[in-house]
Amino acid sequence: MVQFRRWLFISVLMTSMPLAASAEELRHETQYRVALAGFPIARADFKTEVKDKQFTIRGDITSAGLADLVTSIDAKTDVTGTVGDNKLQATHYRLFYKSGKKERTYDVAYANGNVTSNTITPEPKRPQNWIPISAGDLHSVLDPISGMIFPITPNLNLCNQNLAVFDGEMRMDLKLSPKGSHPFSTDGFKGKTIACGVRFTPKSGYKGTRKDYLYLAKSDGMEIWFAKADTMNVYAPVYVRIPTQYGTVTITAVKYGS
Repeated sequence: MVQFRRWLFISVLMTSMPLAASAEELRHETQYRVALAGFPIARADFKTEVKDKQFTIRGDITSAGLADLVTSIDAKTDVTGTVGDNKLQATHYRLFYKSGKKERTYDVAYANGNVTSNTITPEPKRPQNWIPISAGDLHSVLDPISGMIFPITPNLNLCNQNLAVFDGEMRMDLKLSPKGSHPFSTDGFKGKTIACGVRFTPKSGYKGTRKDYLYLAKSDGMEIWFAKADTMNVYAPVYVRIPTQYGTVTITAVKYGS
């Protein structure tokens, strides 16, 4: 499956799950189905634990259906950090990725939103037209898991944000814009969602001639639908639409809620 790894990164980024600070330990599970042009290509299962304003999110992503005809994909990710009054602040993000016999681990540490260390094991070889990441690119960034969770506050303007994201290799901007609302129903949720359009802009940490990134950067068809999780007092994604050269990737929550 060509470029499946990058779709997997984007899928992980978009399918964060809700959490909130509590003196008692909270647990939450959310499951997603990932499809390409309507055909299943992956499953994702995320488990969250929160206690004393400290959160841990662990995710398992596996290939399914069409993708398994090409190669098996397995990924495990976790992010830890603190729950603030108006945002989640990651302290550590890790992604282990295996495609067939090839393995790679991405490990990022944060302090106050800035990347303090970043390793990729084994270190990949870079082409001559690679756009390197500068020190400034790693300031005031979000991790690709907790960065898509939005605590509900009086001043929250959900679909008017520019999100600076670093996924362990690539630095990108995701600019959100209002696109109305849509009904959505799944195990654990039924109601209205807030729909945001998304403009994708690659900044650094990628091959400058990548046609799939250039295609996505020119597209205005990317969307995220956010649903309210009342018990957690946050908005989190339940549906994502990503246009690609090979068809539309959709990420749909099949379970949303405790």
